[in-house]
Amino acid sequence: MIFDRVWLDANLCTMVPRDGDPLGVIEDGAIAAKDGRIAWVGPRAELPATAAETRHCDGAWILPGLIDCHTHLVFAGDRAREFEMRLEGASYEAIAKAGGGILSTVRATREASEDALVQAALPRLDLLLAEGVTTLEVKSGYGLDLATEARMLRAARRLPGLRDVSLQTSLLAAHATPPEYAGRAADFARHVAEEIIPAIAAENLADAVDAFTDSAIGFSAEQTEWVFDAARRAGLPVKLHADQLRDDGGAALAARYGALSADHIEYASAEGIAAMAAAGTVGVLLPGAFYTIRETHFPDIAAMRAAGLRMALATDLNPGSCPAPSLLLMLNMGCTLFRLTVAEALAGVTSNAAAALGLSDRGALAPGLRCDLALYGISRPAELCYWIGRNPCLGRVVAGR
Repeated sequence: MIFDRVWLDANLCTMVPRDGDPLGVIEDGAIAAKDGRIAWVGPRAELPATAAETRHCDGAWILPGLIDCHTHLVFAGDRAREFEMRLEGASYEAIAKAGGGILSTVRATREASEDALVQAALPRLDLLLAEGVTTLEVKSGYGLDLATEARMLRAARRLPGLRDVSLQTSLLAAHATPPEYAGRAADFARHVAEEIIPAIAAENLADAVDAFTDSAIGFSAEQTEWVFDAARRAGLPVKLHADQLRDDGGAALAARYGALSADHIEYASAEGIAAMAAAGTVGVLLPGAFYTIRETHFPDIAAMRAAGLRMALATDLNPGSCPAPSLLLMLNMGCTLFRLTVAEALAGVTSNAAAALGLSDRGALAPGLRCDLALYGISRPAELCYWIGRNPCLGRVVAGR
């Protein structure tokens, strides 16, 4: 075989555990690509064939392309005023109940054209790509009506045509109750289930359906079930914003539906965590939102480890509770705030993040997987979690190019 291209003189962090090393490190390694996939990976001295193109990495470290599995990248406006309000003592919940929070972004997003949404998203996307992100998820949820939710998802679908990135979309119409349904959350949840989900599915605009379960400012477990049942009928997997501000049983609900992931889960019980692990549902930790809203109740990482729960890390990039377009920052926050190990954090933005999106073809350096790579000028993988505000990314490879 003649490979399409090969990367030499590199240290590899494969994320395929071997010989007690959870990072699967191969020093002085090589990676070969054929037809957009990894054809061979191993020590450079054992490279079995030549390639049409050879790239020398000068001792750089290569990881699987990073995956940001929870973002709200497409939106209009900002919420800097609410940032000031939080500094003055207002809680996230109080701001939401006063008509701020999600609803303030809904107003701005409803007024924005599809082109405007695309142009607003690109600078944020560029910051993620510059850190080594090759795959990300984008949620809707700032329209809360069919027209705007569809417009957001169409805008997201256009981004891979403008940047070299792989992208998954999630319909998050059940994000909050819109003003026209004030006091009628149940009616809106039925509208999402009966009208919005079928229309979005018919247009093939979403890869999954998400919802926000919260007894005070979101949707009840029963209302979420209506949404999830509609997603099932449409043939779409589900995800859940769960147990962020209180234990509403969201983790267990996500598990019952075999959700791809339950995200936030700061207040998830040990029983809910165990149910997620048994169901194969990934727990997505969002330390940036935890930090921004000044949460003090830490997710039960010990229970997650004991249950064998797969843990992912993501930015939760959004205009309110996490205006942070940096997955590298989340690596540091995950380790510093939640006390994840370096191996857990790096798995959280590679292999486990891929699982949170239902993508089995990426997230590690192994033959047969997509050749999505991120190259870094570092001396050891731990530096990616250690530095704050430093971006050592030297370049990306997407589908072998």
